[in-house]
Amino acid sequence: MNYTQILIKPLVSEKASDLKDYAEKVTFYVAPSANKIEIKKAVEEAYKVKVESVNVIRRKPMARVRQGRTVGQIPGFKKVYVTLAPGEKIELFEGV
Repeated sequence: MNYTQILIKPLVSEKASDLKDYAEKVTFYVAPSANKIEIKKAVEEAYKVKVESVNVIRRKPMARVRQGRTVGQIPGFKKVYVTLAPGEKIELFEGV
């Protein structure tokens, strides 16, 4: 797979920005079929940085319940925390 098919989008939240600033970790939503090796290669190819480790979190879809009835489904996702090598930096939204 191409890295554009693996990396869906970067996650922008308070926790993700704190991790980026203080722990040299970047957070992405990725394709559900991607594994750690593919994700590492995709980040290195897309952003030209060295990756130390990749941690994967997967949330399964959940039923949406309203007034005791199941009315739909909340989609699941696969999220990764990518730890960069010391001195490496990805500037996604600097100064925004």
